[in-house]
Amino acid sequence: MEKERLEEVSSFPKDRSLENMKKKFKISKPKGKLGVLIPGIGGAVSTTFIAGIEAYKKKSGKLFGSLSQMGTIRIGKRTEKKTPLIKDLIDLAKVEDLEFYGWDVYPEDCYNATIKAGVLDKNLVDSLKDELEQIKPNKAVFNKKFADNLNGKNIKKEKNYYKLAQDLIKEIKAFKKNKNIDRLVMIWCGSTEIFFKKSKIHDTVTSFENAMKKNHKDISPSMIYAYAAIKCGAAYANGAPNLSVDIPALTTLSKKYKVPIAGKDFKTGQTLMKTILAPGIKSRLLGLRGWFSTNILGNRDGEVLDNPKNFKTKEESKLSVLEHIFQPEINKELYGDFYHKVRINYYPPRGDQKEAWDNIDIFGWLGYEMQIKVNFLCRDSILAAPIVLDLIIFMDLAQRAGMLGIQEWMSFYFKSPMVGENLYPEHDLFIQSMKLKNTLRYLAGEKNIDHLGLDYYYE
Repeated sequence: MEKERLEEVSSFPKDRSLENMKKKFKISKPKGKLGVLIPGIGGAVSTTFIAGIEAYKKKSGKLFGSLSQMGTIRIGKRTEKKTPLIKDLIDLAKVEDLEFYGWDVYPEDCYNATIKAGVLDKNLVDSLKDELEQIKPNKAVFNKKFADNLNGKNIKKEKNYYKLAQDLIKEIKAFKKNKNIDRLVMIWCGSTEIFFKKSKIHDTVTSFENAMKKNHKDISPSMIYAYAAIKCGAAYANGAPNLSVDIPALTTLSKKYKVPIAGKDFKTGQTLMKTILAPGIKSRLLGLRGWFSTNILGNRDGEVLDNPKNFKTKEESKLSVLEHIFQPEINKELYGDFYHKVRINYYPPRGDQKEAWDNIDIFGWLGYEMQIKVNFLCRDSILAAPIVLDLIIFMDLAQRAGMLGIQEWMSFYFKSPMVGENLYPEHDLFIQSMKLKNTLRYLAGEKNIDHLGLDYYYE
């Protein structure tokens, strides 16, 4: 164990200066096809994303919400008025070059799965029928222990976890060869797995592989997919709050195979609003007594989260956001004793159109109390689809730049961002946005922007 950790540490460059890093990150051109590997390809998020891409190709839909496709970025001083599209500043993979491949516990092709999800207008989906019918899920790696409310039968028969990983590796390599794929990204769009914590078997690659061979109880399906992806050189992003790639063994493996990893849990509805509102409350030094959040939703995610064991995983992800933003250990008078409650209620009639209520009890000058009420009627998959696209595009960029291991600059997209050892995650959406855009400026060879602005007024 200690040997592997020493090898991991020694792999870092000795000189951490920015100049050294600039030499390190040389970006290769995005040539050829980009293979997109999706566990959970038949779910509402995946089908909404894929249908959106196909609609865009047919010029019948625009990719609103996608920073990589529609976002701009300021370069240089404000007086220079340079604000190009991000995709014009830096070479990104083209949407037209994406090729899809995935697995699901339900056997429906993407056309029928999209209809079943009920997120998109049927007329739009019907116009994409020929393209969507061609995308069919492979049999999934699945263990009912980790998602008891799912009852799909499209499941691999092999029982040994290590052999299942080898099966996935064979499938991925065959897909890459048969479709003439140049690069690979895997993005977990599967359901939330039950909550459990890291153990000794997650410490090293050797202990992890031995645990897979013995079908250890702490090896989840998402870990098996992550392991297979990394072994195939595919960047891996985790869109659910599961313990997945965020274990020492797979972080070490990602560095060995020079693969970027990121996660976890797509930041959509209610938590997105929290990371917008909470920084504003904190910046004005308004105190917080309590924050009560409840949701109703009826999609597959809601069905899975109806199981308390799975909800616990989501709850941990949601609860961590306010603790890190408000930093109660530093601001005790304002945030040292606030109450935070999160609930999710499965309500089938609502489908993918989630409704979130927040009651926020705050206080200000002289301790006088106030309230904020938020009622967010959102569409979960509509908010998640552009996140999926951006992660695919930016993870591929990281891969082409040789940025291995944890990609903290992707925090903008996640409820529980992965960070390096001894670091705390940054949850403030605006700081996350600055981190992401400064990373893009840096990779493009442009100066970072700190927004000081004094040079406009003082010589």
